[in-house]
Amino acid sequence: MQEWKSARGCCSFDLKPSHVEFVMSKKKRNNNNVAEKSASKKEIVLNTEKQNQSPFRTLAVIAVVVVAGLAFYLFQTGFDNKPQARTPSIQPEVTATEVSFPVQAFSDGQAKYFQYPGGNGITIRFFVLKSSDGVIRAAYDACDVCWREGKGYYQDGDHMVCRNCGQRFASVKVNEIKGGCNPAPLERTVVGNKLVIKTADILQGVQYFDFTKRS
Repeated sequence: MQEWKSARGCCSFDLKPSHVEFVMSKKKRNNNNVAEKSASKKEIVLNTEKQNQSPFRTLAVIAVVVVAGLAFYLFQTGFDNKPQARTPSIQPEVTATEVSFPVQAFSDGQAKYFQYPGGNGITIRFFVLKSSDGVIRAAYDACDVCWREGKGYYQDGDHMVCRNCGQRFASVKVNEIKGGCNPAPLERTVVGNKLVIKTADILQGVQYFDFTKRS
């Protein structure tokens, strides 16, 4: 027996088990509703956070794809300079400011040819080789005299040969002598076990491959 008091006086009644179950069931439903509302709010917050993060993730994916695409374009399209075989695949590291190659990729002394997009439909070509004195050298695949012909050089033993005029240049002179028909030098640096070329330096060679200015 439980006693209840009100403004009108005192009354008493039996609190039957069925009534207790009803009250407890109602309370349980209320608790469940609160839990469901809380879970629903949490889900909304999480979905909102995911939506907010989505643009950043998309931009990150796009950036990776662009860099990967640039790397593929730059290093998988070896320029075919007969009688040389097509340049084998070399895995570089590409950033917004520089490109680096593993030094060992040039240990065989064979010139490796590469292409780089210079903008406005211009493709910059250059080559890298380890000369007979053990130095890794780089130059544009063009010169001050014959660049308008767009023919470049091929390797013949320890010499690079101009495809247009036939002049021969010892590998040890690449990067050392410029002007005339010598391969136009391309700045490069060896850092540890990597050969590093800055993209800004590569782009300096766009003048040799803008064939709209041949005249």
